[in-house]
Amino acid sequence: MSYPCGTLGRMDIVIRPVRPGEYDVLGEITARAYLQDGLLDFGESDGYLEHLRDVAARAAAAEVLVAEVDGRVAGGVTFAPAGSRMAEIARPGEAEIRMLAVAHEARGRGAGEALVRACLDRARASDGCVRVVLSTQRTMRTAHRLYARLGFTRAPERDWNPIPELDDVTLLVYELPLRQRPD
Repeated sequence: MSYPCGTLGRMDIVIRPVRPGEYDVLGEITARAYLQDGLLDFGESDGYLEHLRDVAARAAAAEVLVAEVDGRVAGGVTFAPAGSRMAEIARPGEAEIRMLAVAHEARGRGAGEALVRACLDRARASDGCVRVVLSTQRTMRTAHRLYARLGFTRAPERDWNPIPELDDVTLLVYELPLRQRPD
């Protein structure tokens, strides 16, 4: 199912599920975003890079959405309900947003926000989902502003380290309690 998310400055954005033929494109957008933003400790040799590129594995374990602009994939996100193999921090009754990435040339025009809003819509439509959570790095300040604008708040008691042997890799957790939309 695809639906137009809006027109933001001459850019029509459609949010829809990723197609198998787009796995490599989205994987590369995600990897490049993390590399260009300096989010991987070891650059091209960072083991997490292959995980970011493996969209097929993400799509098999969770819902992967893309932002399409002018017929091209401009970014993507993984929506993982609690219990999904892709959910790292989601507890029962929560859904998790993972690996949000937008191509550099498409940034600042609403694709990232449209992807997050689509995840919030999916969470609201999920039975029993009362909260959306996500992890982010300290340096992702633009993303932090987006999350705050959408109503997410910090949950410092849930901050965590995915690589315990490295002390400086603490991920910040944000959460958003959901208000169910009236039918």
